[in-house]
Formats: sequence, structure tokens, C-alpha cells
Amino acid sequence: MAFDDFVRDVRRNPGSAAPAVAVGAVLAFLLVVVLQCYYTVAEYEQAVVLRFGRFQSVSGPGLHFKIPLVDEAVPVEMNERSMRLPFGSSDSVDESESNRRASDDSLILTGDLYAGVVEWNVIWRVVDPQKFVFSVAEREVESLVTAAARSTMHRAVGDYSADELLTGKREEIGVAALEEMQNVLDDYESGIAIVALQMQRVTPPERVKPAFDEVNASIQQRDQLVNEANRERNRMLPTAEANRDRLIREAEGYAARRIAEADGEIAALLARYEAYEAAPELTRRRLYLESMQKVMKNSGPKTVVDADLGGLLPLLDLGGDRPRNGGER
Repeated sequence: MAFDDFVRDVRRNPGSAAPAVAVGAVLAFLLVVVLQCYYTVAEYEQAVVLRFGRFQSVSGPGLHFKIPLVDEAVPVEMNERSMRLPFGSSDSVDESESNRRASDDSLILTGDLYAGVVEWNVIWRVVDPQKFVFSVAEREVESLVTAAARSTMHRAVGDYSADELLTGKREEIGVAALEEMQNVLDDYESGIAIVALQMQRVTPPERVKPAFDEVNASIQQRDQLVNEANRERNRMLPTAEANRDRLIREAEGYAARRIAEADGEIAALLARYEAYEAAPELTRRRLYLESMQKVMKNSGPKTVVDADLGGLLPLLDLGGDRPRNGGER
């Protein structure tokens, strides 16, 4: 009822309401000022404080105060965010949906001119709120990350063959794409850091899927043959190494024996040479007799003829049968 009385009084005497309206306006202004004196930052955020549109400071989680109508607090999410590419930010894309959306603009060309749909996840977060606020609009963040990820992945995959993309080079391609993507975002001074880039499956277009399956089967067969060859190599290698060591030891033993024999022969020759220096004539005769003994050892019956005799008789029979019991031959 009091409000109705107030309305009737205003209608009867409009001038009497001016002070009340002024008081109400002042109270509303004070309420707005009070409400703008503080702001709250969530635990997963940081706030960039702008004073007259210029950077002032960065605030962490909690309750903070600011100058009303002068300062502005822009919250920035600092938690990690993920995107599934090339199909967008959805984390649950089934195989039928993936094949349906594998249009020409989602194909990536490899270095050997094969085309395929490469799926990967990008995990990123804001690390510099100041650069992020001044360089990137919040509504353009996903567009920027998507464009950088697509362009860098096309360049990274274009440096490798389809065989390398399908087998052991996925991790290497992911590392190369992550580094290049981070460089692109740093050039824009976006304040965004790429936490991880995870390579997912590679699917061919439907038109070439049968040929792709055949190639994949041949790659698996090749890997199987390589594994079998490595297994056979590991089985035969110890035996070959043992044979090698045995032959080396035999060769070393033969070399040591031949060296010892050569050293013995050298020592014998040196001994003969020293003996010859001490008694040349005696040594010469002894060497002659030893040589003749070796030559005539297995020569059969022998007959010695005196060089001073004029004829063939008398003879000294050294090798024939002798008369037995006084008999003659």
C-alpha cells in the first residue's frame, strides 16, 4: 500500500518525486560500482587485467579487486583442450562416420603420391594469457589451431612415403608435425602450446580400399619374412662365431708353431756359424760327414774304393753277404 500511496503522491505533485528518483539513481550507480570492484577467477583460469584497454597484470585463481569502470578482467581457460582432426573436436567418431566424411578436402597426399585420410589428436593449452588475449579471439581459437594443424600435417606427411606412414614412421611424423605446428603458433604470438600430437589410424578412400588392403597384407608378409630371417640369423650366428673363433685359434697356434720352428732353425744355423768360426776345417768335415750320412742312409749296399789303387781290386765289401763257417760266396 505504501508504494501505491507514493504513486498517488507523485501524480498529485510531480516535483516532489525528483529527490527520490535522484537518490534511487545514486544508489543504483553505487551498486554497479560495488559489483565491479571485484571479480572471481576459477581454479582452471587466469585473468588478464586491462586498464583502459592496455595490459595491466595477470591474476590467478581466487577473489580479486579492480578499479570500477577502469579495469577489465578477461578470463582465460588454462586447462588442456583436445581436438580430433581432420573431423573437428569430436572425440567419438565411429568408422562409418569417418568414411562418410572422408571427402576430397580431408585427404592428405604422401611423398610417393598416395592419398589417405590421416586422423590425429591435438592436445593444447594456453601458456601465455597476455599474448592469447591480444592475439587470438576466443571464438577463433579452434579455427586457428585447426588451420595450423592441417597445414603442418599436410607438409609433414608429404615428406614421407605411404609405406613409412603405415609402418614405423608414425611417431617421427607426429614429432615433426608437432614442432612445425608449435613454430606456426609462436609466429602468431598466440600464447598457445601444443602438449601432444597423437597419430591415429590411416584409412584409404573407398575407391582404393581393396588395393590398399592388398598392400597392407604384403607389408605384413614382408615383416613376417624379415622376422623369420632375423630368427634364422640369430640361430646360426653363434655357431658361425664359434667356428670363426676356432679357426682363429688354430691359425694362431700354427703361426706360433712355425715361428718356434723358424727360431729353432735360426738358432741351429747361428750355432753352426759360431762353431765354423771357431774351427773351420773341423766343422767343414763334420758337416760333410753329417750330410753324407743323411744321403747314404737309405741308399742300399755300398762299396768303398780306394782312390790310390790302380785297378778295381782289392775290394772292401761293406754291404754284401759274408761267407759263413769259412765258406765262400
